[in-house]
Order: sequence, then structure tokens, then C-alpha cells
Amino acid sequence: MFTTYVLSNKHCRPGPDRNSITVRSVSKRLARIAACLIAFAVWLSGCAAPEKQTLLTLSTARYPDFKDDMQYDGLEHSIRQSLSYLQRVPPEREFHFEDNRYSAAHMTRSLESFLAYIQTQPSQSDLNRYIRNHYHVYRSVGSGPDNNVLFTGYYEPFLTARRIPNSRYRVPILGRPDDLVTVDLAAFSSKYQGEKLTGRLAGRTIVPYFERKDIEGEGALNGMAPVLAWLEDPVDLFFLQIQGSGRVYLDNGDALNVHYDSTNGHPYRSIGRLLIDKGKIPLSEMSMQRIRSYLAAHPEQARDIMDYNPSYVFFRLEEDGPLGYLNVKLTPGRSIALDFRLFPMPALSYIETAKPIIDGNGEITRWENFSRFVVSQDTGGAIRGPGRADIFWGNGPYAEVAAGHMRQRGNLYLMILKSEDGR
Repeated sequence: MFTTYVLSNKHCRPGPDRNSITVRSVSKRLARIAACLIAFAVWLSGCAAPEKQTLLTLSTARYPDFKDDMQYDGLEHSIRQSLSYLQRVPPEREFHFEDNRYSAAHMTRSLESFLAYIQTQPSQSDLNRYIRNHYHVYRSVGSGPDNNVLFTGYYEPFLTARRIPNSRYRVPILGRPDDLVTVDLAAFSSKYQGEKLTGRLAGRTIVPYFERKDIEGEGALNGMAPVLAWLEDPVDLFFLQIQGSGRVYLDNGDALNVHYDSTNGHPYRSIGRLLIDKGKIPLSEMSMQRIRSYLAAHPEQARDIMDYNPSYVFFRLEEDGPLGYLNVKLTPGRSIALDFRLFPMPALSYIETAKPIIDGNGEITRWENFSRFVVSQDTGGAIRGPGRADIFWGNGPYAEVAAGHMRQRGNLYLMILKSEDGR
């Protein structure tokens, strides 16, 4: 998923890794290695500062004035996708809203109740009265001096490719390599829920996996990873990895839905920040489109610039897409990505920020304030902390412009149905 290149980027986007190797399924020797790594992580956690508050509980007097700038059909689709996810988890699983805990069964009731109500097409005043009477509302503490949230965007790119490479199409979209090992740290302790270590076995040791420069520049994975399709431009692959998913049209007329499968485990480093720091692109002009233009105009620098980001994404094919962290289909304008370590997923949410208005030439003419209900269904390697959120814009010209330029501050709220006793 795309995230502003000034601060950080959406990818690598960690999703529920279907091929994760838990401690029970690895060899004893690998378990011993992982145990040593866990011990080190425990030691580090003892030195870490206490976690800060993420959500503020609001009194009804401090609820925002809820209004939505879109029709409810997209919201209904998004809610149904989240309900399909909740059907796959144990009903007693707990979701944390700061100090309060709610079961998956309660999360389901919360979404079902809101879905049933918006299907009545309530007026704005009735909607606000309903929320005050039936829902708790939390506000993200945000970040920075204004305690707001930085909203960025991502989209689904469309690309052309070939099944068989030729002299033009020589850039592979790689699937997960056979030697990539992922250790689920939650198998050791619940405090590491969602945390993983990624690497490869070298003799009797787990070592970090190959970096981008090793994979693309040195051919470290030649013959070791499946090739899903062949692209023409390495820059297209770079940005596909940032978005996390895309639709690839083949020369025979077929279309592939490629989706994030796994990552090499290296942290993302922003090439946008690199270009700003080197004086190549002014901060005021930074966007995905501006980076593309610079790389196209300076092809002799492109390889080194992209190699500055050691993170590398591997893909898998899906029948449908794009899919988010919860492995459900994302809804344009209604799905958002949050830090899955801090925010409950899938939570009914509400955002207030600004969106671009574009003309017939795809140029932004102004930014317009808006608010709407959304659902947290995705995450990203650069979406960290309570002050970051990423809006999925869908596909097409507007989505690409919005994803490439959006860097707006605003407010993020989460909602949960009150218990039957009103608490």
C-alpha cells in the first residue's frame, strides 16, 4: 500500500502469512536459535519505555458531528467483509480498545447493529442520536503538537506483463522463496502477538534474508523463487511492492491479481526522504508521481536510489483482490490501514481529513475537507503509531492521484457498541 514518501512508506505490508513457520513446525535446532532471539528481545523489552496511551475515551458531549460524504453501499460492503473475517476467529477472542476489552462476538454485534441501522437511511440528526445512545467513541491520541493523525493513501495499480520473458520484459514479480523462514514470536509469549522474525538458515544459524540489492542486483534468488509474471520497468515493480497488491494484465489477455505474501524482513527506508535530504526534490513537491518523474529523468541513479530501501516484497496470486491484512477484499474509500499492534481490527471507525479535487487533466485544483465512516482492515510496515492512517482509494486515475499526493492531517475515531447494561 502507498504511504507518503516523505516520512515512510506503506510497505512492506505484513499480512496474515499463510506460510509462516511456527516453532512447533520448525526443527529443534531452529527452535533453539529462535529461543535465543526471544531471550534477547525480552532483555530489550525490559529497557524499553512504557507504552503510551493510544485512544482517548470520549464523553457523549465530545463526540464529533457524524456525517458521511459517500453513499452507504460501499460502507455496507466493507462491513460485510469485516463480518466475514470475524466469522473465522474464535468468538471469545478479545479486542482491545485501550483498557477495555471486547470479544469477537461483541465486535460482530457492533458491526451488525450499525449495518442494520444505516440500511434504514437515517437522517444526520437521527444518526448522531443513535450513535450517542448506543456506541462508545474513542479518539486516537495522534501525534505531533496538534495531536492529530497523518492520513496518506494507497491504491491498486494496473500493470502490463508477460508470462514468458523477452528482451523487453525482464523484471520478475517473485513469489515466496523456498528458503525464507518466518518465526512467529507469539509462540513464545503472548506479549509478542503479531511479531515475527524473518531470515534464512545458513548452516546452524538463522541469518538476515537477502536485501533488495542482493536480489535485484546480484541475482541472489535466481532459480530459488517462483516467477509470477515479468514486467518491463523495475520502477513499476518497486511501486507495486509499496502498494502491496495490483492487477497485472498479460499479453495473452489474462489478468492476475497479485497480492502481498511475505517480505524479506528488512525495514523500509524511504527513498522520498533520501531524495529530499539530497536536495533532489523539494519537500513541497514530494509525491509518488514526482519520484517517478525523477527516476525516469535520471535512469543512471535509479538502481542506487531504489537499493537504498533494503525491504523486498514477495507476492502470491489470488482469485480476487485487492486483499488487506485481514485477508478480506478492500473497499475503495472505506478501508483504512492502521497499526495492527495498537488498534483493534476490524473496528468501525470515523475519519475527518481532506481529499483532493482534480480536474479533467488529473491535476489537483484544491483540497476539500470531508468525513466518513470507514473500517480498519489493513496495516503496513510504515503505518506505525497512533498518528498514522492510510486510506485505500481503489484503482483508476483519481485513486492514483489521491494515493500519490495525500498527506493530510485530521482526526481518527473508533466506535464500539455499548454492552447491554450500557457500559
